[in-house]
Amino acid sequence: MHWMIGILLLGITTVVVGEPRGDELFAAHCAGCHGDTGKGGVGVPLSLPSFLESVDDDFLHKTIRMGRPGRVMPAFRALSDAQVEAIVRYIRSWSGEPEPEFSNQPVRGDAQHGKQLFASYCAACHGENGDGGRGTGVTFSRKRDLPIIAPALNNAGFLAAASDEMIRHTLQFGREGTPMRSFLVQGLSEQDIDDLVSYVRSYEKQQPVSEKSAVTVAETTIWAESSYTLEETIENLKDAIVSQNFILIRQDTLEHGLVAEGEEDPSQVILHFCNFKFLFEALAVDPRVGMFLPCRITVTEKDGKVMVSAINPLYLSRLFNNNELNEYCKKMYAVYSAILEDATL
Repeated sequence: MHWMIGILLLGITTVVVGEPRGDELFAAHCAGCHGDTGKGGVGVPLSLPSFLESVDDDFLHKTIRMGRPGRVMPAFRALSDAQVEAIVRYIRSWSGEPEPEFSNQPVRGDAQHGKQLFASYCAACHGENGDGGRGTGVTFSRKRDLPIIAPALNNAGFLAAASDEMIRHTLQFGREGTPMRSFLVQGLSEQDIDDLVSYVRSYEKQQPVSEKSAVTVAETTIWAESSYTLEETIENLKDAIVSQNFILIRQDTLEHGLVAEGEEDPSQVILHFCNFKFLFEALAVDPRVGMFLPCRITVTEKDGKVMVSAINPLYLSRLFNNNELNEYCKKMYAVYSAILEDATL
């Protein structure tokens, strides 16, 4: 249990903090995606024996620190070195085996031959250019016969965290309990595997720029001042929502359910709406988007001014750290903008 003792000495307060608890830190920062016991969910199953047998602590440290840009796993830069170490020790405690040791020496191979092998043996799961599988680790957003999503091998975070020897070990022995099979069992030679490692490492030089690059935006909301009355603005919004091929689900006051019935402020209204095809597609990419669905637009009247506002989908794109979701956030930004413009001008 965390403890803290304040000592007042010569007018200076000294705070002594106990050693970080890996289980508590994991529960606070990791369990939401990886599960309470590391069995996976949105994130990969960290407690899988074949995973722990094929990654060293340095890989875990760097992954926590740098994350996977654009691939759901965030970078935990605010954690102290001691906190990261505590999390790594906690993850390692799930394994009954000692930490594997991998050299940091580069593997020498023929990257061009590795590229040919990659197309035949790897691209089906990891993508033609190593972009990784679509969706996240939860069942709804991945193919039903896949227990995990294939990682993005061209991701800067992965390439910085994984040593060549660690990648080679995974190719040699696979990961039991996942679709990743041993390439030796599949008939590839040690040299073939070295060629594959060299090709994967070549992604560092290529550093491909995804068309779904991260969106940069500061505003958390989008808003507009209406030139109509509150009632007219609400009706205009309903018409604009339907014109964008969305369905109006319901209209509530902002205080609905928070105060006694009949005491709600009628000058604060929220409209809930949805396009179910779009909803299904977005959830399939990243189920976390469900926290912000159905779509909502708020209308308020104060001091004679009617304001219309909504959360900015482009801002959500930053929160999710999922480049694949960016395209949907851009589309929703266009939808919100069109609805607000049509209803207020």
